[in-house]
Amino acid sequence: MKRAAIIAIAAFLAGAAAVAVPHWMGIAQVVLVALAVAGAALAAALAVRLAMEERSRRQIEEARRQMVAAVSHDLRTPLASLRLLVEAIDDGVATGETRERYLGEMQTHVEALTALIDDLFELSRIEAGEISWTMRQVELRGLIDDTVAAMRAPAEARGVVLAAELPAEEVLAQANAEKLQRVLFNLIQNAIRHTPADGSVTVRARSAGGNVEIEVADDGEGISAADGERVFDAFYRGDESRSEDGAGLGLAISRAIVEAHGGRIWLDDGAPGTRVRFTLQPA
Repeated sequence: MKRAAIIAIAAFLAGAAAVAVPHWMGIAQVVLVALAVAGAALAAALAVRLAMEERSRRQIEEARRQMVAAVSHDLRTPLASLRLLVEAIDDGVATGETRERYLGEMQTHVEALTALIDDLFELSRIEAGEISWTMRQVELRGLIDDTVAAMRAPAEARGVVLAAELPAEEVLAQANAEKLQRVLFNLIQNAIRHTPADGSVTVRARSAGGNVEIEVADDGEGISAADGERVFDAFYRGDESRSEDGAGLGLAISRAIVEAHGGRIWLDDGAPGTRVRFTLQPA
């Protein structure tokens, strides 16, 4: 900001000098004034650019700090539990059925840590453009039907009705079926988690505006406008009611996958509930 301020002051002084030149000046003086004005404009533009770059650096640094804090939190919790469980077994405090239960809990924590590390690795690779997926023509009705069928049991366990509303005609997209199904799993799981018993989650697909559009809608508690701006950021959980939902990488990975397909993902007005939509390139 100091450099930007110095340049801005220089621009102001140059502009002021140009304005103060008498109207009877000669050609040489006109040229000098023109150069002064051009220099002032350039200096002002540089000042704006430097200010924007510095603000961007601050934002990047703040995002880095927040991510490090979030990763530390999500690693510290299971590691602390693992240490206590290992100490209990090692000291002979946990024996018999208790020991077996502790071993099961240790396995759960190890699997959670593995999933977190795998998600971080995948997200970093996608965002770095290190993608080796095979894209092909995918018929979305079958893929969505299979995904909905796989998620119906956890939905029913929470008393949520899960359904697909699909057109009669084929809906074709250019995509990697495995990665696309991961997006659907993430969005459906998230919708089920935040939909109360007797609520519903609906998956739709259609051709729209030259693209293919997929929607996952629920009639749950919805997402505030403030959270809606950041809900696709890595490790962002929003309000406290969402703090139990794991590392907060599901939507971030979904966005990275969709954008790697050349599409975009966003929150639409659910009123009530949440409506997540994303686009794909048509086949």
